[in-house]
Amino acid sequence: MLDLYDRFPVVKSYFDFVFNPREDKLLQEAKAKISNEYFPLKRKRPRARRSVAQKYLKQFLKLGMDPSYIADLMLYNLEIAQLFSRDKNVPEAFYKSMLNSFEQSILHISNNSLLPQFKQRILTIYEFTQTQNWVFKEGFSRALDAID
Repeated sequence: MLDLYDRFPVVKSYFDFVFNPREDKLLQEAKAKISNEYFPLKRKRPRARRSVAQKYLKQFLKLGMDPSYIADLMLYNLEIAQLFSRDKNVPEAFYKSMLNSFEQSILHISNNSLLPQFKQRILTIYEFTQTQNWVFKEGFSRALDAID
C-alpha cells in the first residue's frame, strides 16, 4: 500500500482525503483557483475557462465529497462568471458553457435533495441571466422549470 501511495499521485490524493478530509479547505482552494481564472491577480488578461471548475468538480466527485460542497462550488462558478460577464464582451460560447453549468448544477442539486439549501442562489443566478439578456436565456428558464 505504501508503494502505491508513493508512486501514484491519484492514490495519494485519495488516501489523504479519506483519512483527513479537510473538505472546507479543498473547497476554498478550488474557489480561489476559479476566481483567479476570471479575475487574475498575477497576469493581466483573464482566461475564463470553465474547464478549471469542471476539473475540480470531477475531482470532488471522485473523492466522494459531500454533495452540498459540490453544489456550492457549482453555483460559485456561475456566480463568478456572471460578475465577469458584466464588464466584458464575452463570446456566445461562454453563455452556452454557463448554460451547461447551470443545467448540471440543477441536476446535481435536485438529485441530492439540496433545493431548500440552494434555491435562493439558483434564483439569483437565473434572474441575472434574464435581466442581463444573456444569450440562451430561454435555456436557463427551461432548466429552472425542471426543478419545479
